[in-house]
Amino acid sequence: LHYLDTLYLTKFTPLYPKYGNLSPASDDGSSPLITLEQGFVYFGRTYHQVYVNQNGHLTFEIPWGRYIPLKFPMNGPEDIIAPFWTDLDNRQKGRVTYIQHTSGSVLQQATTDINEYFPYFNPFVATWVFVATWDGVPYYPNKGDGSTFQVVLIRGGNLSFVLMNYDTIQAIDLYNTPQNVQAGFDTIKSTQYFSIPGSFSAYATGPNSSFCLGSNVNRKGRWAFRIDQEQSGGKNMWSESVIFFLKCK
Repeated sequence: LHYLDTLYLTKFTPLYPKYGNLSPASDDGSSPLITLEQGFVYFGRTYHQVYVNQNGHLTFEIPWGRYIPLKFPMNGPEDIIAPFWTDLDNRQKGRVTYIQHTSGSVLQQATTDINEYFPYFNPFVATWVFVATWDGVPYYPNKGDGSTFQVVLIRGGNLSFVLMNYDTIQAIDLYNTPQNVQAGFDTIKSTQYFSIPGSFSAYATGPNSSFCLGSNVNRKGRWAFRIDQEQSGGKNMWSESVIFFLKCK
């Protein structure tokens, strides 16, 4: 990855629409099992279900309440997509929502985004989109303004993509538990993985979070990856550059 000079970017919000089914408020809990309206291919494995876990990640086979993140590659037994894996707590405030789209403006938006970020596959047409949003969810023990971020799964034909969108990331202070954060994705036995720069560092949280300042698709706060098939070399590099912008929202 090549770190480039910081750049301004205006009039762009990384978030897809924030609405959908409300996951139960909890500390270290998960959504009910969500049956997918279309199968989703994740590095050669097709899944028909998913769990949205309160601590900032998706899993496919089982709900996962682990609140202490592990560094990628984990070399573990589960596939995981983690936009912001840390100890979160929305028992009193903050919302976790999820929704599937098979028609409408969100599909159109996903189609446009993937054709822009991955022109090799143009014309790509999204047929299914799954959006999970953590909206104003604070760290344990439910203190502070919280963080707002998303993970977006996109399918079209035999292709699968994931977007990780970051709006605001809460700073660490005296009123919440010191946080480590892992952002990215990992697979069973870590045959494929990616750790977003800033994970497990002081640059993961607060107004200078590298997740919402950075991008691999020249859109502040957005990270995009193709995730349907095995890539050579284990660690995936879909973009040759990571750009960091001047400030978060």
